[in-house]
Amino acid sequence: MGENNLRAIEALGQAVWIDNLNRALLRDGGLQSLVEDDGVTGVTSNPAIFQKAMGGSDRYDDDYREALAETSDPREIFFRLAFSDIRAACDQLAGVYERTDGLDGYVSFELPPELADDAPGSIEAAVDIHARIDRPNLLIKVPGTPAGVLAFEELTARGISVNVTLLFGVSRYEEIAKAYISGLQRRVDAGQDIDRISSVASFFVSRVDTKVDAALDGLDRPDLKGKAAVANAQLAYESFLKLFSGEQWDALAARGANVQRPLWASTGVKNPDYPDTLYVDTLIGPNTVNTMPDATLAAARDHGTAARTVDADFAAAHEVIRAVREAGVDLDHIVLTELVDEGVKLFVDAFEALIGSIADRAKELAPAS
Repeated sequence: MGENNLRAIEALGQAVWIDNLNRALLRDGGLQSLVEDDGVTGVTSNPAIFQKAMGGSDRYDDDYREALAETSDPREIFFRLAFSDIRAACDQLAGVYERTDGLDGYVSFELPPELADDAPGSIEAAVDIHARIDRPNLLIKVPGTPAGVLAFEELTARGISVNVTLLFGVSRYEEIAKAYISGLQRRVDAGQDIDRISSVASFFVSRVDTKVDAALDGLDRPDLKGKAAVANAQLAYESFLKLFSGEQWDALAARGANVQRPLWASTGVKNPDYPDTLYVDTLIGPNTVNTMPDATLAAARDHGTAARTVDADFAAAHEVIRAVREAGVDLDHIVLTELVDEGVKLFVDAFEALIGSIADRAKELAPAS
């Protein structure tokens, strides 16, 4: 058997996570195998993933019946079922969490998407969900909206570890990184510990190419297609290196602070003309995470190229972004507004469909009156 490329990626300082969660993965040994054989050290979830898991399996039926004995509210039923899966995944990654002193071994659970523009509501919900799941290696997912930035800093200051999701633009990423540092500093100023707080900044990749490529088609610039997403992410990593250095950060690190790692999300290739490991091979480097859907993880394991690439040529990345802008693409609107709004809507739609399917299944399984 040849070298496992996922292990080779891990050796270069990048954590490999899986962007999937379901009962089969948890109960048939799939997640444990990924941890032991491939070095997978984290799990991400979202409403679309839960919709697929809960809508296509009868493995939840006993839990449905148990929940129905106490409530008929489909949202509450969802939370009970999902929290059970999240706890199980956290428990299976507890060894990673302990081995890495709280840096890794995390499982992410997303706030209800209708809270995307509601900072106080997000804070309240995150505190409640964190307490109900009750696992130290839980990451609460908060969207990278303006309200999400405010909520994230407050949650960090309260000692809750967060995965900030739906980041597409470098300037918004920088706001998030600064909010993390500010939240940690507030804890230090209050005499509180910071060594077991962790965070990732989920920077989305493939969706940027999808949107920019479409704009480039209209501008007759096919030579620039398939380049913007990687360059954009590489420049976020350049900002990461600058922000997590210097006097203030060094003082926090001396107290045990973990850097907020950039997490490359949406790394499944959507354009079949592009290599299926494009968004893996080009973004490998220290203190990063790549959360991969099943097919991308399998492709990376089989024929990925393990080499430090994320910081290989920042000048070239700047040149790509400059050329895209000069071609007439309104990149700021795409990454700071359009993709964020679309991402929130996708999760809202998936969450509503999920709750609807749970309501339907609950009616089917409810005891006859």
